[in-house]
Amino acid sequence: PSTQAFRVPLGKGGTLRFESLSQPPEEKVELRKKVTLLRGISIITGTIIGAGIFISPKGILKNSGSVGMSLVVWIACGILSLFGALSYAELGTSIKKSGGHYTYILEAFGPQVAFMRMWVDMIAIRPAGLAVIALAFGRYILEPIFMPCGVPEIAIKLATTIGLTAVMYLNSMSVSWTARIQIFLTFSKLLTIAIIIVPGVYLLFKGETKNFENAFEVNTIHLSGLPLAFYSGMFAYAGWFYLNFVTEEVENPERTVPLAICISMVIVMICYTMTNVAYYTVMSAEELLASDAVAVTFAEKLMGNFSVAVPVFVALSCFGSMNGCLFAISRMFFVASREGQLPEVLSMIHIRRHTPLPAVIVLYPITLLILFLGDIYSLLNFMSFLRWLFIGVAVIGLIYMRYTRPDMPRPFKVPIFIPAVFSLTCFFMVFLSLYSDPINTGIGFAISLTGIPAYYIFIHCERKPKWFQKLSDSVNRSLQIILEVVPADQ
Repeated sequence: PSTQAFRVPLGKGGTLRFESLSQPPEEKVELRKKVTLLRGISIITGTIIGAGIFISPKGILKNSGSVGMSLVVWIACGILSLFGALSYAELGTSIKKSGGHYTYILEAFGPQVAFMRMWVDMIAIRPAGLAVIALAFGRYILEPIFMPCGVPEIAIKLATTIGLTAVMYLNSMSVSWTARIQIFLTFSKLLTIAIIIVPGVYLLFKGETKNFENAFEVNTIHLSGLPLAFYSGMFAYAGWFYLNFVTEEVENPERTVPLAICISMVIVMICYTMTNVAYYTVMSAEELLASDAVAVTFAEKLMGNFSVAVPVFVALSCFGSMNGCLFAISRMFFVASREGQLPEVLSMIHIRRHTPLPAVIVLYPITLLILFLGDIYSLLNFMSFLRWLFIGVAVIGLIYMRYTRPDMPRPFKVPIFIPAVFSLTCFFMVFLSLYSDPINTGIGFAISLTGIPAYYIFIHCERKPKWFQKLSDSVNRSLQIILEVVPADQ
């Protein structure tokens, strides 16, 4: 075939000549609307259902004090998360931009608050979160190979790196294949949960109810621990907001976003509650508290040799969470760059694959660094409360814009008490963190406050040194050539 040449624009003037064996792209270089209702449900469900429900639901039981109360907490956290999800459904249909929390805070409270949210996400929360999920993937994918011995740490790190690289590559190459694999992984998670629920409920109907006797025994309920139980439950449900990060790629967002959010939350609530009922049918509260991997203990008691397959299913669950998380978060960096708050190259799109390649891979080196050098779990302790702080701020923004922008089109509108109750819950969890762990919370606040000088140095200050501007432009052009990316809508 004959070689054809075509030109695409560089970020700051000039053009770039490419030689290609294929025809040059006739369509605009942009993110396409490829997220259907099914793909939206798979993004939300597949990201919420991670390793937690399979490994360690004992935190809620430990802090609630009884089987019955722990089930109440699971249901209540699901309802509260549904309130948050409905609030985000209104935000997503009235502000039809990708970016999630960042975009809504930007619209309601301006660039400085939005930058602080994005800054904390980029330097700590997202890379640390990805690293933890990737570590769980690495550990559980290798467990059947090394059973009954422990898995060497170096093997875990190697498997983790391979899994993380695979997710980055997949998201860089194709939006369609990312979404298709997410659908497959979501169905595999639901199959795993069905494998747990069906035999558990079968035994329950056969009369195995001894573990539910005195389920609400008053003297075992720890009222002081209930806030911590709710904190664990809300963490388990976290992920309902990820579809809002890709709003611009959703087909018919006015209909798809609310439907996908509501269907996903109902699915997750039913799955979580019934899975815990199955656990309690087979295991006593004492056995569950003694287990570090509840699903594995459940399978060993009920399924014999089939229990070897459970770690593989857990690993697939973790891979799905990584995939959905990266797919969504990369769009926040894409939008932040488009708003001028991150380097310009992060808002560029691959000329043939139509993926935001730079925004996808920007987290890769930071995540690997944290994976091999950082104390990931301490970092997550520092930052977990900040997630709920900024989500609460975004939902308060919904209430604020009801009064400051009453004429804004709102195809989907929730009663005002729903965002009010949810935002109060978020701030309650934040203040609980300040009370229960002031040192780590203080460190987290200090890390987030570094966003203030960063904003004034990199964003607010317009008169930057000429050498800095030249270096920035040079790096931007070089990355654009290497990665074959151009500004969107060209």
